[in-house]
Amino acid sequence: MSKRVAVIGGGCSGLAAIKCCLDEGLEPVCFERTDELGGLWRYTEQVQKGQACVMRSTVINTSKEMMCYSDYPIPKEYPNFMHNTHVWQYFKDYAEHFGLKKYIHYNVEVVMVTRTPDFAETGKWNLELVDHKSGKEWSEVFDAVLVCTGHHAEKNEPSFPGLSDFKGEVLHSHDYREPSRYVGKRILIIGIGNSGGDMAVELSRCGQVFLSTRRGTWIWNRLGRAGGMPVDIAAIRRVTFSILPYLPASLVNAVLKKAINSHLDHDLYSLTPDYPPQAQHPMVNDDLGNRIACGSVKIKADVKRFTATGVEFVDGTFEDSIDLVVLATGYIFGFPFIEKKVIDVKENRLPFYKYMFPPDLEHKTLAVIGCIQPLGAIMPISELQCRLATRVFKGDVKLPSATEMWKDIRMKEAAMAQRYVKTQRHTVQVDYIPFMDELAELNGCKPDVVALFKKDPKLALQVFFGPCTPYQYRLMGPGKWEGAREAIMTTMDRVQFPLATRPLPVPAEKGGLRALLLRIFVVVILMLIVRLVFL
Repeated sequence: MSKRVAVIGGGCSGLAAIKCCLDEGLEPVCFERTDELGGLWRYTEQVQKGQACVMRSTVINTSKEMMCYSDYPIPKEYPNFMHNTHVWQYFKDYAEHFGLKKYIHYNVEVVMVTRTPDFAETGKWNLELVDHKSGKEWSEVFDAVLVCTGHHAEKNEPSFPGLSDFKGEVLHSHDYREPSRYVGKRILIIGIGNSGGDMAVELSRCGQVFLSTRRGTWIWNRLGRAGGMPVDIAAIRRVTFSILPYLPASLVNAVLKKAINSHLDHDLYSLTPDYPPQAQHPMVNDDLGNRIACGSVKIKADVKRFTATGVEFVDGTFEDSIDLVVLATGYIFGFPFIEKKVIDVKENRLPFYKYMFPPDLEHKTLAVIGCIQPLGAIMPISELQCRLATRVFKGDVKLPSATEMWKDIRMKEAAMAQRYVKTQRHTVQVDYIPFMDELAELNGCKPDVVALFKKDPKLALQVFFGPCTPYQYRLMGPGKWEGAREAIMTTMDRVQFPLATRPLPVPAEKGGLRALLLRIFVVVILMLIVRLVFL
């Protein structure tokens, strides 16, 4: 009889978890507390407590070829940077294609996860459940648990002196959907992460926005300067990451700083932080500089205190007649529905092996999926975590000892502390290729570039020098997909397809001027030869 695995959450990680369970012959049972799949990427008009949701206008920051599941390419017709409706449709198509929907139980919340009394012998878990439609409460026992709830649920709402006396509206970015209610308003946004930047741009089209930041930020664009290709397609390549470890951090940061400032002079726009580009999670925004230039967004210092109608900043400046304050201050993640002795997150720190496995559990039958902040797309990493976890549950992969796990955890914590500025959000940072390779090596599906060169040099060149798409982790080992090679070799076709929206003028004869000059040069040479020989 196959092992039953509880999958908590039906978002991007939960869908991958169901698929990976099926691939490994496990029986998934997914509990989704809302009435639809998609998690964060399913837009809802109404705010739901504890359920994160994109804004109506949200466009994803990672390009489609770098964010897709590894055996299901996103359609070539979809734009490279997809609106949230496209992302949600892709998830629904993925679930339909692989027959995942029948394993999802909607409107069912997992209230508590605890070890069974015989956990030491069996490694099993007891789940207390409630059906929000019928009100029914019951419990079930599972052989393993995949926690796929993400880290965008509980709002981080810091207090500021005088905020309780402020008479205007106060809103967390979690609860914001669209701008129509705020036409003509004067708005303060606190926080300059991705949500704060997106909201500042959107709200500045209908009102005056003041964007408050403690430190400033480095702003990345979605498109690189080399022909307008998606920046992740251009940057996330094995050749790049094979060189980076040997370069001084100061040199890498200097190059990045120059590249970022070539788009937008951060000193000129009052954005420059007191730390280098590699010390923060990327803030991706294509329009903030334009809105600052228009005067509809003004960058301000940290908040000192509020009055009934306005706000004073730490640099002594003051803005009055503020109508709305938006707290774009991120989230506090945790797992209150799991036995506290198993998972007790403090200050957003997750001391788990590969951010997945509690190292001290006798049986590795519980894994957290997708609780990471990657420099790249999260979906392929979540999928690879699921592929690893399901094979651990089966017993096909044996994890290191608890001592070795803790050594890996502490090493990652130290590296993160050395590299990143200390904030609550810089606790689960991972680099896309290195972390994917770590997971793949454990699972036995890391691409062997040397072996590929011997067998298929053309493919090997693309794997090493081309964009490191998720398909690379389906070339060999467990979970190998026969379509991986073709998907890798046709990556740029799918990148270019949605851009070719009109026929271009037929160019003149290729190399016209160059060819003409070459002909003239040949004629001149011939004339010189004739003169030398015959005259």
